[in-house]
Amino acid sequence: MENILEIKNLCKKYDNFELKNITFDLPKGMIMGFIGENGAGKTTTIKAILDIIKYNGEIKIFGLDNHKNDKKIKEDIGVVLDDMFFPEILTPNDINDTMKGIYENWDSKMFYDYLNEFSLLPNKQIKTFSKGMRKKLEIASALSHHPKLLILDEPTSGLDPVARSEVIQIFQSFIEKDDCSILLSSHITTDLEHIADYITFINNGEIVLSKTTSELLDKYGIVKCSESEFKKIDKKDYIKYKKSKYEYEVLIENKKDFKSKYNISIIDKITLDDLMVLMIKGVE
Repeated sequence: MENILEIKNLCKKYDNFELKNITFDLPKGMIMGFIGENGAGKTTTIKAILDIIKYNGEIKIFGLDNHKNDKKIKEDIGVVLDDMFFPEILTPNDINDTMKGIYENWDSKMFYDYLNEFSLLPNKQIKTFSKGMRKKLEIASALSHHPKLLILDEPTSGLDPVARSEVIQIFQSFIEKDDCSILLSSHITTDLEHIADYITFINNGEIVLSKTTSELLDKYGIVKCSESEFKKIDKKDYIKYKKSKYEYEVLIENKKDFKSKYNISIIDKITLDDLMVLMIKGVE
């Protein structure tokens, strides 16, 4: 399977934080959910991909070196960052006029179609927009120059459930054409469980895992058991565990193999939230 994004041994060091050998691939035609705590390194990784910070390591987009083909690559990337807002004095009409001078493939008709779909008035200043409306404007702008790769950092934050559903449907339609892909960082993990083909989990500047969503949700599980039952489980058969007052919660990687080895019949399905909590707070 051909990759649209390849990251190898990405490193970035700050005084109080460090990205350590970040490595993962995003295949064409896929959505990758990028998850982790605040401060885990998601935004730093995204800024490195966009070549707006200096870094060590290798990043290839569309098979091209990120440093050497900056303009050509940026033409085909749509971006929504969590901390990126247009100047408040501008209107969507102003955004359209500006973007026409930046992107060769800017599509004004598509942009105004999205404004209509999102109920955004083109002649109103952005300062009159709510946070959710501003996010919709950013999404419309990111999509309206026909990118091949969308890089999205919390694109649905500030949106109500109906608007989130609408935006997610747009993202799903986006990847159905021309082998386009999405890297989607979000704290709303329930959205990712429905639309992401892959999940990459970063913690404290390191990649914990990068797997297909189906593998995570179908094979991984949580065993809830007593202390005596827990003591019978071999360490190599679980990833991490968390002890509460009344029971142990044990994260396992393969429900089928675990059931065949131990006399524990009930294994709970896992959510991405469960996975994050146990991987970060659990004990090895």
